[in-house]
Amino acid sequence: MINTQLRFVAIVSLLLFGFVAPVAAETIVLKADRWLNVSSGRIFAPARIVITDGIITAVDPKTLPRDAKVIELGDMTLMPGLMDLHTHVAYEDVDGWQYESATKSTGFYAMRSVRNARKILLAGFTTIRELGSPGFVDVELAKATDLGWVEGPRVIPSGHAIGITGGHCDVTRFKPGLLEMDYRSGIADGVDGLIKAVRYQIKHGAESIKICVTSGVMSAGSNAGILQLSQAELRAIVEEAHRQKVKVTGHAHGKEGIIAASNAGIDSIEHASMMDAETIKILKQNGTYVVPTIFQWFLEYDLPPEVHIKNEYVKSFIANSMTLAIKENVKIAFGTDAGLYPYGRNAEEFAVLVKFGMQPIEAIQTATINAADLMGIKNRGKIEKGLLADIIGVPGNPLKDIKVMENVGFVMKGGIVYKSEFKL
Repeated sequence: MINTQLRFVAIVSLLLFGFVAPVAAETIVLKADRWLNVSSGRIFAPARIVITDGIITAVDPKTLPRDAKVIELGDMTLMPGLMDLHTHVAYEDVDGWQYESATKSTGFYAMRSVRNARKILLAGFTTIRELGSPGFVDVELAKATDLGWVEGPRVIPSGHAIGITGGHCDVTRFKPGLLEMDYRSGIADGVDGLIKAVRYQIKHGAESIKICVTSGVMSAGSNAGILQLSQAELRAIVEEAHRQKVKVTGHAHGKEGIIAASNAGIDSIEHASMMDAETIKILKQNGTYVVPTIFQWFLEYDLPPEVHIKNEYVKSFIANSMTLAIKENVKIAFGTDAGLYPYGRNAEEFAVLVKFGMQPIEAIQTATINAADLMGIKNRGKIEKGLLADIIGVPGNPLKDIKVMENVGFVMKGGIVYKSEFKL
């Protein structure tokens, strides 16, 4: 109440007298039994983290500030808020999903996005990268969460995913003339057309570009993983986005598409389902990240027969592909493809990464420092002085039991508490 009154006085002073009265900063101290340094992989005990106006101002200082609000969290490990770099909060695996483009409005997708974003936030993910939303819903969601209108993670929007006519990013299964798409909704052909599509997404707020390099499981057609863009088209997309300081990621299942995209200078590959030794070598040479989205392959889906066949085909490559990539230290960032399973289960991806060969700390790094590195984000991903106070807490020690990541008990984003299993 006092802070609200002070801010009101400051605004009135500016309007009437041309100066701003000083506003008291809000300081919070988080106390817990432990905190995790994700860079070193070390647990420190106890945890004393000082936060002022949404920024970490001290970690384990010798003395704590007076009159700070103290939050006692007890037997928890604090760590930086997690990042999921492959989400689709406007979409959902529901009956009739393949017809929603023709039956649902942008408003419907926006309302669904608000609901699903909150579920992801409460699961401990304080940043997400949306990789394809209708009607720039993700751009508006990013604004709404930044303004505090809705409870959700920080959103890195991509606008519409970009691909060729009839490709994985295109809306198919409808009669000719119904829901035909163009560069404004991400569908274009040839170098000039695809550059125009990239520019249009960025013009309307995309902070990341997602392209469909190969065919997919859920799209029309009998084959999954077929290369759909030429090398010239791939290079043109990447060069245009990079010229505007925007990262590019590509949906790619098949080996040919993964290699082509990597050689074109793409920043990351989504799924990368069919990797072998040659693919791994090229990814490492080019420094290309992989965002694998493995957990989704271990769920049961009620799919149309032709989609089920493709799903099982791609799934048969996953174990060998990911085991090899992890063994050979390919750069990996965290992503789930959220939208194909119940929201809020994003953290189940960690246990699958460990199953295929990662150490628990390495799995956690994919969703913190690796994700930040891939996106060029400097203000989050670690518990460190000067960074955003995006902090979560889990019970026990995640370095001994990665499954505790699925039971987040405390979520803070920008110094605001969104979830706490303890009385504050």
